[in-house]
Amino acid sequence: MINIEDFTKRLQKVMDYYGESASSFAEKIGVQRSSISHILSGRNKPSLDFVLKVLSSFPEVDLYWLMNGRGKFPTEIKNEAATSNIPLNTDIVSELPNTSESTDKVIERIVIFYKDGTFKNFKNS
Repeated sequence: MINIEDFTKRLQKVMDYYGESASSFAEKIGVQRSSISHILSGRNKPSLDFVLKVLSSFPEVDLYWLMNGRGKFPTEIKNEAATSNIPLNTDIVSELPNTSESTDKVIERIVIFYKDGTFKNFKNS
């Protein structure tokens, strides 16, 4: 069973982390602004559709963390990524752009997919 009060705190934490107001968050996930307001106030419980929209729009948010506080939140994933010692495939490294060249392009994120279906998301902050 979901503790709605704790869920709303985690939802607010997600909004704060991404710098979203209730209005902009609602727009990004494709729901009415009143839906966000009602969930944050505790008036309504989040539907499965609402949770799936949050996860679809913000894939860095862990389902188990959002629902019951277990798992990892994006800030914890960032810290883990910074200390990860992941060996790079040399074929991939050879395809990376030469950083000594002048370019306006900035890497936003890198996603590593594992054969077991899991993945790690590394965001440039």
